[in-house]
Amino acid sequence: MPLLPEPPARSHAVVVGGGTMGADVAVVLARGGCRVTVVETRAEARDRLPAHLAAELAPLGLAARAARVQAVAALGDVAWADVALVIECIPEQLPLKQALFAELERRAPADTLLASNSSSFPISAIAQGLASRARMAGLHFFMPAHLVPLVEVVMGPDTDDAGAQALCAFMRGCGSVPVLVRKDLPGFLANRLQHALAREAFALVDAGVASAEDVDAAVRFGFGFRFLAAGPVLQRDHAGLDVHCAAAATMYPSLARNTEPARALQDRVAAGRLGMKTGAGFFDWPAERRDAERRRYDALLRRGLDLLADELPPLDRTALDDTP
Repeated sequence: MPLLPEPPARSHAVVVGGGTMGADVAVVLARGGCRVTVVETRAEARDRLPAHLAAELAPLGLAARAARVQAVAALGDVAWADVALVIECIPEQLPLKQALFAELERRAPADTLLASNSSSFPISAIAQGLASRARMAGLHFFMPAHLVPLVEVVMGPDTDDAGAQALCAFMRGCGSVPVLVRKDLPGFLANRLQHALAREAFALVDAGVASAEDVDAAVRFGFGFRFLAAGPVLQRDHAGLDVHCAAAATMYPSLARNTEPARALQDRVAAGRLGMKTGAGFFDWPAERRDAERRRYDALLRRGLDLLADELPPLDRTALDDTP
């Protein structure tokens, strides 16, 4: 399988879906200098894209790279001959994704890598019955995709290893931090770790051990604060494996082993309290408070990126930014 060109500035990538996630993925690709075509059926989403790109690339000193992104209304409007990578960012409905990838198999050149940003469906399910399974992989970003450095490259049982490795290298060229997930498990890598923590957190809320506010504070200002400097494995080397092993032997028997979501979650979902998008979740979110919280959240993520700048993959700034 031919590998993705390096640096990304030599590549043409297609993002299918120009909603919140797709627009942010376009920012990630553009900051690497990639030429990007965003396929989005909604005219209003296409119209919003240039301003979003300019706003997010300008602080990086890369505003000119916004010109390397164009938006089109349909797959038939894409110049497919030189497309090296397709990233699917459409709604989380398996039949929709399967139909899209069947069409991509027909339209994209045989050496184009086909990737899905799905957070719930394994790439093996999306690729079922297709002849191009070897060139398909999961490429899972985290919201907001242009501020959270991590991206998961997820291999299905038929994914070509060289193609997956090339995808990792390509994403590093875009300034992201890729992790290679070699088994197509539900939740991949990061969400499995995140849900393991969430299961215990919500079980503690259910049991009345602590409030939702105190659970959040324990993570953000305790061990979660240290995660900016070292993940859970390296942290254990800092603290001593013997200490961790002894603590684990004491705590593991009493940790949550629920096989269904916590009552604190189920009750709120049943009541329509889904979080910011409905105006209430664990907390109440009138519009003014919601907007202020999103500004605070994004600002802290940006400051975190500044702290990690020396450990993030460098961006290629030698690409010709005046050539779309």
